[in-house]
Amino acid sequence: MSAFIDEHVTPVKDPAGRGNPEAMTHNTPLSPRPLRHLRDVRRRVLTTAQLRSHGVAATEIAEQCRPGGPWQQLLPGVVLLHPGPPTSEERLHGALLFTARQPAPGVPAQPGPDSPHRPVYADAMITGLAALTLHGFSATPPLLSLDHVDVLVPRMRRLRSTSFVRVLRAPALPVPEQLTGLPVAPVPRALADAVADLTDAESVRRLLTEAVRGGHCEPAAVVRELTQAKLLSRPHVVDAVDSLVAEGRAIAEQRLYRMVHEYGLPDPVWNVDLRLPGGPHLGGLDAYWPEQAVALELDTRAPRQGHRQDEDALWSEYARKREHLERLGITVVHITPKKLRDTMEQQAAVVRTALMAADDRDPAAYVVVLPR
Repeated sequence: MSAFIDEHVTPVKDPAGRGNPEAMTHNTPLSPRPLRHLRDVRRRVLTTAQLRSHGVAATEIAEQCRPGGPWQQLLPGVVLLHPGPPTSEERLHGALLFTARQPAPGVPAQPGPDSPHRPVYADAMITGLAALTLHGFSATPPLLSLDHVDVLVPRMRRLRSTSFVRVLRAPALPVPEQLTGLPVAPVPRALADAVADLTDAESVRRLLTEAVRGGHCEPAAVVRELTQAKLLSRPHVVDAVDSLVAEGRAIAEQRLYRMVHEYGLPDPVWNVDLRLPGGPHLGGLDAYWPEQAVALELDTRAPRQGHRQDEDALWSEYARKREHLERLGITVVHITPKKLRDTMEQQAAVVRTALMAADDRDPAAYVVVLPR
């Protein structure tokens, strides 16, 4: 907390006549909360309600926020307790204080000795480019260079964008991630909110590529959010998504190679097509173990706006291929990139179990294996 508060408030006498430097006059509450809990950077930004709960009257707040004064109004109802420019962290906390649902009457608006130290921002979270920067993206601008901070709130909240805060609404909020003490939208949602404001194709491509290449999320999750945001009607977004899907598949294939190597699985034949001798094409596979008749396929499908029929047709093709191969005695292991990323050891165990079970199965039909 700024030293200014301690210097510019009048001590209140306690019943024993001793000065209490942590309480303040000007309509002081009967039990003002001490200000020693306001010293860290998060407490240099307070709402007027929080200041009043510490005994600072509205007239005193207005006096301190006068032009050239020691405080300043950062946003409506939000006060910055020093005269200089706000830091990036102060801007973020100010944006959340402005947009968050206020506590019910009787619930402390400001953490005290018996309440959690970190603030709780209800029904509000940082999203868009600011959120991606907090997630560690290198393709996003520094926080202080952003013209605005996007904050996601429920659709029914009556809030308007103001100053550097842009209010975005959603029918249902995602579960936020806590980063540096701030509620931040998950990467797929933050990406969708950022992309909605971008017209430069290269910027969109860089963000989507970093999301996947940096291990922040899978392409399917990104495309799902872009679809829900109705952004896949924009040609530059569609082009970026095509690159994203290709990037995601390449990364999933690399993880598949690493799984086979690190967990000591037998080497398969990679990227092959299967055919019946002199018969029809059975389909392409990412990996195949001919001696055990075990096939592995990566599911890298991504939902696309306006292509639900294509999506259903693709899934039906997956199902038909699997049923046909299994009728021929070939075991099919289906793995998603997300499972391969998050539970690689478990997926390796699934493949190993299928390979070990080969001796207990009837011999598979003979198939022709061709490079894809």
